[in-house]
Amino acid sequence: MKKIILASCAILAASFAGQAMAQQSTVNGAAGGAVTGAIVGGPVGAAVGGVVGAVAGTAIDPPPREVVTYVQDQPAPTTAVTVEQPIVVGKAVPQGVVVTPVPSNPRYAYTVVNNQRVIVDPQTHTVVQVIQ
Repeated sequence: MKKIILASCAILAASFAGQAMAQQSTVNGAAGGAVTGAIVGGPVGAAVGGVVGAVAGTAIDPPPREVVTYVQDQPAPTTAVTVEQPIVVGKAVPQGVVVTPVPSNPRYAYTVVNNQRVIVDPQTHTVVQVIQ
């Protein structure tokens, strides 16, 4: 009975969490992990599954296709920016790198670093996608 109640609560929490914009992946990951953990391992499994799901849910979601298309269609900048560190998803570009906001979607900005177009989170400068 406890498993059913716990699983129901987790599913209910996941349905409400879908409305949250900023932490949607983390919350959904935590709820999904809790449900799976509850089914497999009871209350302890729910707790462990919730933590593991939250960690997995923090993975960076790729930007929408229209943002990628917009960044691909923009003219190359006249000045080249080169940094010594590799540019990878999940890592921040150096703060000195100027990013340009995507007009249709302010959640994203872009820049060109090491001859690669890069979509970033404008607040944290975290790389969301590297366009090949």
